[in-house]
Amino acid sequence: MQECIDQKVYQAEVDNLPVAFEDGSINGGDRPGGSSLSIQTANSGNHVEIQAAYIGTTIIIRQTAGQLSFSIKVAEDVAMAFSAEQDLQLCVGGCPPSQRLSQSERNRRGAITIDTAKRLCKEGLPVEDAYFHSCVFDVLISGDPNFTVAAQAALEDARAFLPDLEKLHLFPSDAGVPLSSATLLAPLLSGLFVLWLCIQ
Repeated sequence: MQECIDQKVYQAEVDNLPVAFEDGSINGGDRPGGSSLSIQTANSGNHVEIQAAYIGTTIIIRQTAGQLSFSIKVAEDVAMAFSAEQDLQLCVGGCPPSQRLSQSERNRRGAITIDTAKRLCKEGLPVEDAYFHSCVFDVLISGDPNFTVAAQAALEDARAFLPDLEKLHLFPSDAGVPLSSATLLAPLLSGLFVLWLCIQ
């Protein structure tokens, strides 16, 4: 929205969650309407929220369990307004090598069984929905029980974003069929990054 705000770039990495855009600013600039883009924190170093009120969009970036996660609330017409050719990406460089988990690293961290992962996730996520299954996948693959916190945060973000709480819990299309460890390899939410896209 060049007539309203200056273009802004936000870049975050593990252990570097700035409370400003790359140019050091915390809003959309001096143009009229520049204040409709803002960045703020609820917990410095762990939680940043970017509000783009002029397009009805909120992005929450969190650092939990040594990983970044983000939640997005965006209007459907905004989400669909860009073609695949346009460079509008959230994760441009992929997973940094230092954040990739190899099988040997997983074994070194201590393998967690699927039953243990389910028990850990069930403590904070009693409904066996997409958040629960994503949690089980993350804990199982990473061997880190702290990933339960990321899944719980994603559910809380969705609870805040969704006006209709009846749509809060996402279930596999095969309702009533429990997910096996094979189907956990393709969860509704990605493994190390919990992405929640709410289309209003």
